[in-house]
Amino acid sequence: MKHSFILLLGVAVLTGDAWAQAAAPAVKKIGGVTVQGSIRTRLEAWDWFQSDTGDGSYAYSGNLFRLSFSKAGEAVDWQVELAVPLLLGLPDNAVSTTGAQGQLGLGANYYLANNRSRNSAMLFPKQAFLRFKNVFGDKAQSLRVGRFEYIDGTEMTPKSATLAALKVSRINQRLIGNFGWAHVGRSYDGVHYAYAKPTGNFTFVAGIPTRGVFQTDGWGWNRTGFGYAAYTKPHGSGKHAAETRLFGVYYHDWRQVLKVDNRPLAVRRGDLSNIRTGTFGAHSIHAMESNAGTFDLVFWGAGQSGRWGRLDHRGWAALAEAGFQPKIWPKLKPWFRGGYYQGSGDNDPNNGVHNTFFQIMPTPRPFARFPFFDMMNNRDGMASMVLRPHKNVTVSSEFHALSLAARNDLWYLGGGVFQPWTFGYVGRATNGAGSLANLYDTSVDWRARPDTTFTFYYGYAAGRDVVSTIYPKGKNGGLGYIELNYRF
Repeated sequence: MKHSFILLLGVAVLTGDAWAQAAAPAVKKIGGVTVQGSIRTRLEAWDWFQSDTGDGSYAYSGNLFRLSFSKAGEAVDWQVELAVPLLLGLPDNAVSTTGAQGQLGLGANYYLANNRSRNSAMLFPKQAFLRFKNVFGDKAQSLRVGRFEYIDGTEMTPKSATLAALKVSRINQRLIGNFGWAHVGRSYDGVHYAYAKPTGNFTFVAGIPTRGVFQTDGWGWNRTGFGYAAYTKPHGSGKHAAETRLFGVYYHDWRQVLKVDNRPLAVRRGDLSNIRTGTFGAHSIHAMESNAGTFDLVFWGAGQSGRWGRLDHRGWAALAEAGFQPKIWPKLKPWFRGGYYQGSGDNDPNNGVHNTFFQIMPTPRPFARFPFFDMMNNRDGMASMVLRPHKNVTVSSEFHALSLAARNDLWYLGGGVFQPWTFGYVGRATNGAGSLANLYDTSVDWRARPDTTFTFYYGYAAGRDVVSTIYPKGKNGGLGYIELNYRF
């Protein structure tokens, strides 16, 4: 495994130097139709917490090929995009049969989701939609119908570079995402209406999530649906740039599948009733210029109500962060940030109320770069440092002090529905332990040329009480990968 990792690193560097000498290809058009595509290949090396049975140390290759055909018109745009995920060398011994140890990293997820195959591939339509413009004779209104990707929070892109970066890394896709870091991803079949002006944006989306994420067959549907509405308003003046969004999400899961929560297994098996939740929240982000540098603030929060099968559902989550980009060290352009997040947990499985915050259908990876945790029943004290020593190189390091919000709840991980017969989240009982782990990681993004990017990442998790309770033979874990993204 180590030799493969080093070999790919060498190939990446040599190939990147060669490609950096070539010019980026022009946009290709065939008969007025724009043709674009991308290739992403990633070698992942996992060293999951040590189990009693199964092997959590393995490497595999995940690849995603996308080819898009589109045409823009005065009244109607259309796009058809095909995708082919290709998984090679998945681990066939990365599932533990001991206690709550379960699946040992995402390699096990891919293996189980694809009929226990070590290699898997499939061609399917990633996107296929019509976008009607100038709806009701108003240029601000548009309606998209069909299959498309959607990420909550992306309704507007701030003019401030600081705010734009914060939205990408700290706001977008916390609740609804395309799970783009996975090798298959997620799309939605539905409608997307937007009333977009420079002074504000109102968006409504309703859809059914497609299969995918870990399963290479992305053709079918899941028996779940959602409706999302948001109003986004840019504001601020002078040296203060800001944006605020109000949003609401209705989610309905009518699959008869075993739910993941802290009730006993026998009770959960007897509760196959629907999940119906309403989530209401807001974000507000700010960037303030000063003689010393740029300060930023991020606030995000949501409350939930509804039904969790036979239980009432009440949950909440909140985030507050601050950052500073000093004008010193101009050759490194540093950005220091810190903050705290908490997502509610459930301390009493017998009171008839489910209090664990439900993350719906996010892309978890931006907020858990070593994805062994998510936003459910979680406390996360975070600090980060970003250095930009070159216009084409970004180095980012993060620290996360992780613990459970409710000791009588579970350690959750996952990213929501991806196939009809799998809930989409897993939970591990912790026997009252509360301290999860400390995560230390670093990534390097190198834009070798406008269409080619390499990413190098390593994360180390120093497990604490929760992890050592479940994995007594080895409470520390790691994830490293090398990724190539090429657009044409």
